[in-house]
Amino acid sequence: MKMILWMLITTACLFVGETSAQTRKHATTTAYPSYKGMIMAGYQGWFRGPERNFGHYGISNKFDENHCKIDAWPDVSEYEKTYETSFVHADGTKARVFSSTDKSTTDLHFKWMKEYDIDGVFMQRFFGSTKNRRDDAPENIVLKNAFHAASINNRAIAMMYDLSGLRGSGEDCSSVIEDWKYMVDQLKVTDQAGSKTYLHHNGKPVVAIWGIGFPDRPYNIRNIGLERLFDFLKNDPEYGGCAIMVGVPTFWRDLNSDCINDPYLHTLIKQADIVLPWTVQRFTPLLHNDMDRYRDLIIGDIAWCRQNNVDYVPSVTPGFSWHNLSKGEFPDDIKPVGSIPRQGGRFLWQQFSTAMIAGAEMIYVAMFDEVDEGTAIFKCSDNPPVSNVAKFIDMDGMPSDHYLWLTGEATKMMRKQKPLSLKMPKR
Repeated sequence: MKMILWMLITTACLFVGETSAQTRKHATTTAYPSYKGMIMAGYQGWFRGPERNFGHYGISNKFDENHCKIDAWPDVSEYEKTYETSFVHADGTKARVFSSTDKSTTDLHFKWMKEYDIDGVFMQRFFGSTKNRRDDAPENIVLKNAFHAASINNRAIAMMYDLSGLRGSGEDCSSVIEDWKYMVDQLKVTDQAGSKTYLHHNGKPVVAIWGIGFPDRPYNIRNIGLERLFDFLKNDPEYGGCAIMVGVPTFWRDLNSDCINDPYLHTLIKQADIVLPWTVQRFTPLLHNDMDRYRDLIIGDIAWCRQNNVDYVPSVTPGFSWHNLSKGEFPDDIKPVGSIPRQGGRFLWQQFSTAMIAGAEMIYVAMFDEVDEGTAIFKCSDNPPVSNVAKFIDMDGMPSDHYLWLTGEATKMMRKQKPLSLKMPKR
């Protein structure tokens, strides 16, 4: 009798699980069933042309040497559509930029990913955009183009919600829940037409929630509904069944330095599937043995994650610079140009190799297209415009595709197609 009862209960549980999976709106197959063994990058997609006053290139609806937000200048020689600016190159020619809303721009970026063997990207979705669910909104146009391009080029793609913009004071994550429904229902992000390439992990579509545990945020992580959001993403019968990746500060494990001192952060991380510490600006090639510190951090983080059944992905970056942005937005704290130098790719390669030596099984690159902060790995110019006011980093004499190529080489190393090497490869 006990055996019969146990069999009935087991059968019922299996039936409920199968029924739940069948009623969910995500595709059941994907070309990318696991993040492990992959290197993904972040994708902003927020640069606009003159029709929107060069948004994210400029400041206060202006884009000139006195209203400049970018520190790296994109190499636009391969773009189908470009737009003239007031900036001038050393040879007297007008400098031009692209717009992220042009389909041809997105198509080119994903073509590069395929060409240089970069696995794919996390599409950034900022909190303010979760309240703007019109199909004709620029950020939604970019998303539609990106998911189409990912399918055509067989690149992995996933959503990353950045909580920047959430004010707190009664505001919570409810709009993220409603936005995920919009993503699934209207934009079909987890069930693309054509090839299915949405990134899964342990058989579940990945949704990243970034911005948890940073002390400079106006919200308290205890009262913005994060556990409700996590429960929805994991358990909702239609939109759930997801793997959650949380973006947290570098020193999340010890709850100090750049992190809030609140153990509730660990409670949230333990409910997630993957933890992504943000290490941009925390390490530099200018400090002796800083890569040893980076290695030790990763080793300790991985040990904590193993004890708590959470997967771990470290972040890497080619460098950092936000001189022009800081002049416009933080005039009392203007940053130097190239404050974290790229060193011709050596700094990025040190991070790639150090992370893998420390045991990383997957990596997040910050970022694919972020020229605001000078962290872009896509094609940037070694000959940016000249100006006595706005200042730009160059590429240290390297070709514009150098960082795409390096990331592809690191991907081969991650896949064990090439031996692990601390020395940066040469072409």
